[in-house]
Amino acid sequence: MFCFQCQETAKNIGCTVKGMCGKEEETANLQDLLIFNLKGIAVLAQALKANGKKTDNEVGHFVSKALFTTITNANFDDDSLVKWVDQSLTCKKALSTKLDDDILNTLHASATWFCDNVADYREKAKTVGVLATENEDVRSLRELLIIGIKGIAAYADHAAVLGVEKDEIYDFILEALVSTTQDLSVDEMVGMVMKAGECSVTTMAALDEANTGAYGNPEISQVNIGVADNPGILISGHDLKDMEELLKQTRGTGVDVYTHGEMLPANYYPAFKKYDHLKGNYGSSWWKQNDDFETFNGAILMTTNCIIPIKKKNTYQDRIFTTGVVGYPGLTHVADRADGKSKDFSAVIDRAKKCAPPTEIETGTIVGGFAHNQVMALADKVVDAVKSGAVKRFIVMAGCDGRQKGRGYFTEVAQKLPNDTIILTAGCAKYRYNKLNLGDIGGIPRVLDAGQCNDSYSLAVIALKLKEVFELDDINDLPISFDIGWYEQKAVAVLLALLFLGVKGIRLGPTLPAFVSPTVLNVLVENFDIKPIGDVDEDIAAMMLGK
Repeated sequence: MFCFQCQETAKNIGCTVKGMCGKEEETANLQDLLIFNLKGIAVLAQALKANGKKTDNEVGHFVSKALFTTITNANFDDDSLVKWVDQSLTCKKALSTKLDDDILNTLHASATWFCDNVADYREKAKTVGVLATENEDVRSLRELLIIGIKGIAAYADHAAVLGVEKDEIYDFILEALVSTTQDLSVDEMVGMVMKAGECSVTTMAALDEANTGAYGNPEISQVNIGVADNPGILISGHDLKDMEELLKQTRGTGVDVYTHGEMLPANYYPAFKKYDHLKGNYGSSWWKQNDDFETFNGAILMTTNCIIPIKKKNTYQDRIFTTGVVGYPGLTHVADRADGKSKDFSAVIDRAKKCAPPTEIETGTIVGGFAHNQVMALADKVVDAVKSGAVKRFIVMAGCDGRQKGRGYFTEVAQKLPNDTIILTAGCAKYRYNKLNLGDIGGIPRVLDAGQCNDSYSLAVIALKLKEVFELDDINDLPISFDIGWYEQKAVAVLLALLFLGVKGIRLGPTLPAFVSPTVLNVLVENFDIKPIGDVDEDIAAMMLGK
């Protein structure tokens, strides 16, 4: 295996024996094979389009969902991945039947990677991974693109679940996959990466439209972090549709529901506040789940990526369930929706009823709900605070959390920032500082949590609207600095979106991506002034000066 798609990759080079995430070699190879076949689907779809036979959205949605299942901490189940590979082969065959034989023969002759069938795909999987591209810089740009569209695909799938799909998103994902099979110039490959940033903005906007259209605009909310006396279900991940259906099915059962990790922002949506048995948030970030799930005592539902290997000492294996793209060996999987019906969470609810109530690990509340609609409702107050000098600078510390000790940097930055600064956050990075008592500025909390990682879109919208309010020509003239923590592929999609929007001077950490070669890094530094995080005091001093 060779995998370097996440921030924790071994020695910041690549995992070659077993993933730092816990992924086995066989699992990594099957994911590589799935992506290989998705490229084949994309080539066929492009050929059909060139011959006036455009594919329908089902193909684009399948490719998006399949990419999503290869994201870090989503699917550790080889049997599940084999099914995904089989489905990809079926899709390729179906598309092939729509093309003339001479076109198919041309495709085969011009692309040795393309195949209709793989008799022993476990052997084939060993030859089609990242290292199949020998040139380091070409590999870097291709993988940067693939990793970016994995994040885009995840957001596109969430939007599709709520009924919002856009042709241009699926078209770009297919175009991007095809481009990684072609001999393009460096400028052309960089152009595709920037186009991924544009598509990422479009996709996050679509998901924002889907979420707010279904559940209302997030509101400033005090979220309880204590517990009640009933048995409970802990829902983690990102899927708000799963959240809605679980709340409906648990109403009146005597089972409470709590959010975990990236599901925390569900508490900000008006539509979920009518459920009295939604008790608040339990625990912390995804990487602490072995402890959080153990003390929770109740049933656990993993809706998207963020599951991690279960330690042998833990006892929650018989009460954790997966659904959607999540897969883990030995766990019960809740099937997808069929025939327009809801998912059936009865097994999760029945298991919860047999459990003890959660063990209280903390008390109090945390505040959130500062998505773009809510912040712009406070625009006059925010603008006055900036003009009066009460707020000197906004620091965007969005992105991912992770296990590395170096991530304590973000907590220390939050603690040491001057009292006239405001932190804008989204994603699980917030858990490094959202429970600190940092106070407020004239009633404006010093940590404004927009929501999930995809709600980084809200932070971009806020910045663009502030640029208009202050009548500035360049977003980089705003008193905003970006100090981003990254971990997985959705964070890369967010980063590319920020670059497309023209944001410069982004600090990124705790390490720079291993999949970015020195040459490609130089391009990013020269064009966008991307820099690694460094010493806390020095970084704060520089950010306060707009550097």
